[in-house]
Amino acid sequence: MLLAGSALAQGETPLQEKFDAALSSRDQLAWLKLTSSEPNQVGSPHDKFIADWELDQFRKFGWDAHIETFQVLFPTPISEAVEMGSFKATLQEKPIPGDTSATARDYALPAYLAYQGDGDVTAPLVYVNFGTQEDYKQLALMGISVKGKIVIARYGKVWRGVKPLLAYKHGAIGCLIYSDPADDGYGEGEVYPKGPMRPPQGIQRGSAMDMMLYPGDPLTPGIGATADARRLTPKTAGSVLKIPALPISYADAKVLLAAMTGPVAPANWRGALPITYHVGPGTQPVHLAVKSSWDIKPAYDVIATIKGAQFPDQWVVRGNHHDGWVEGASDPLSGQVALLDEAKAFGALMKTGWRPRRTIVYTSWDGEEPMLLGSTEWAELHADELKKKAILYVNTDGNSRGFLHASGNQDLGTFVTGVAAGVIDPEANVSVGARVRAKTLTAAAAPGANAEIKAEAKHLSDPGSDLPVGAAGSGSDFSSFLDHLGVTTLNIGFGGEAMGGGVYHSRYDTFEHHTRFEDPGLAYGKVLSQTVGHAVLYAADSNLPLLHPADFARAMSGDIGKVEKLADSQRAAAEEQKTLLAQHAYAVAADPTEPHGEPVPLQAVPNFDFTALDQAGEALTKSADAYEAALAVHSATLSPVQAARLQALMQTIDQTLLNEDGLPGRPWYKNLIYAPGRYIGYGVTTLPGVTEAITEERWSDVPKFIGLTAQALNAYAARLDEATALLKG
Repeated sequence: MLLAGSALAQGETPLQEKFDAALSSRDQLAWLKLTSSEPNQVGSPHDKFIADWELDQFRKFGWDAHIETFQVLFPTPISEAVEMGSFKATLQEKPIPGDTSATARDYALPAYLAYQGDGDVTAPLVYVNFGTQEDYKQLALMGISVKGKIVIARYGKVWRGVKPLLAYKHGAIGCLIYSDPADDGYGEGEVYPKGPMRPPQGIQRGSAMDMMLYPGDPLTPGIGATADARRLTPKTAGSVLKIPALPISYADAKVLLAAMTGPVAPANWRGALPITYHVGPGTQPVHLAVKSSWDIKPAYDVIATIKGAQFPDQWVVRGNHHDGWVEGASDPLSGQVALLDEAKAFGALMKTGWRPRRTIVYTSWDGEEPMLLGSTEWAELHADELKKKAILYVNTDGNSRGFLHASGNQDLGTFVTGVAAGVIDPEANVSVGARVRAKTLTAAAAPGANAEIKAEAKHLSDPGSDLPVGAAGSGSDFSSFLDHLGVTTLNIGFGGEAMGGGVYHSRYDTFEHHTRFEDPGLAYGKVLSQTVGHAVLYAADSNLPLLHPADFARAMSGDIGKVEKLADSQRAAAEEQKTLLAQHAYAVAADPTEPHGEPVPLQAVPNFDFTALDQAGEALTKSADAYEAALAVHSATLSPVQAARLQALMQTIDQTLLNEDGLPGRPWYKNLIYAPGRYIGYGVTTLPGVTEAITEERWSDVPKFIGLTAQALNAYAARLDEATALLKG
């Protein structure tokens, strides 16, 4: 589908060809080797080196660049221990000869979860599978409590920080997390260095912050963490965990789990370790101790600008982070060197006399790994300016070999489709858009394909249809723009073919690993630069708004149907459980030789009136169709004044989806359409006010947020109606 009045999807323009000619996988390789040569967590010498080096690069490319420094809480370990009898977990990874992990000189953080709660505890161990809400319901059926215990969970299903949070809410006093080889180790393929998967000593570091409450510096929620900002204390900061927690390797987890007693774990709880998985509690107590230095450390955001020639107060913002947990070659530096290559290419264009119509702002964020520190603090400090000026934020993170993926505001489908049509995939020699379409169609035709992929394939079988833009929750630097400010947001990257997750957040996420297994030669690094560069070029120079709302209306229609089905299915489940409890069915069905209990009781679900939401969805579809039709007919004949007025109307339309009071219990998250799930983490919950009120059994909030969400969709539709009237003159 073409963007009306644009050159997108009609082959490369001469400007795009010049941009592409300046890109270089060779440069990206050299930059990746340099930046991933040492550990670069917040506060490390190499983290500061990267920021200063990038500042110098931007200036050499011809950008106006500076560093903005924020003072953020970033605790680092002083001492830590996991012990059981004479066994002591290693909590550090051995270097691998021939790999950057063996040549780095700087200090590498040991096994660590940022913002866990320091403590020294000894207690029996309970295995909780992935540590999800459903897993705790299963434990209740088995008659097992984690109160006063230390839990051990495996990575997967939900975001890392959810696991210790739920453990704490169920009464646990400590939490261990390990990567089971079934998920990213030898159960999936050869381990590093022979293959890409996690070796036995590999450890996944990360943040345990309650980012579902708010991301960014825990001490300054909602305001920029400048030197003179008013701060909470670590004890009063709501996003800091209350119990000690550590990640461990599966080599160490094997020792702990092999010593467990109690019931044998359910079949779907068993991983690939050569042991019998027991739930516990274990008879041998485990000692867990963590002591951290709770210091304020500087976070360095590199901000580079090309001032717009015609609309300097309209900004296209693009970002990727530069900090990692150790060397961080794949995450994040593979995306960061692509960003630098784009900056170099824009510099080459400027040398020819080109200037964008709008201002382009390139951002290299610090502190993403501890939980979006640099981007959140910058967005909070510049919130008013961004809500007024930003027309688009484009985010990337780590990059790999495979297929284009895009998420964010779903009114960007036409924009993404046009960009994807103009970039050639280096493996298939077709456009990256055509390859995504082929991937979806073949996946839907495979045995066992689910209904969702089949519905998507049905849509994409029309060659004129838009590529899907997925709903986004959190987990990267787009969160402040999408979830907090309502700035139109696009998060993109490539992947799906390489198996690189096995070294995620470990010492082995190195230059050698990335260039052997993730993206040899950085061919897809260059493709990422082309894709993002074309998007930024078009957004900066287009005389028409980027947003085409028909795809958003279609997505909302589906999401409204899903939340109504959620209420119905939860009501049916509660009624069924009530009947089974009355019949004592759970007790009768239980194995009398094993401990057992009753399920967590479900509340009866009232009948809710979704009429307002249904009507809002219908009005949105009608308004979106009318706008699309008017744009197709009248866009080519708009006067400069009319085009400017249309841009002004559409530039902030996604901000109509915000509720300034935020979501229940977490006011930082203001978007009523997209939010990270409260007990999912990074994963998105759409229509979160309504959806989570149902799943969390907060019945009075359901009609309240049906109304608020309907109002937001109606406000979006009303803005479209204004734009349609303008187009018709």
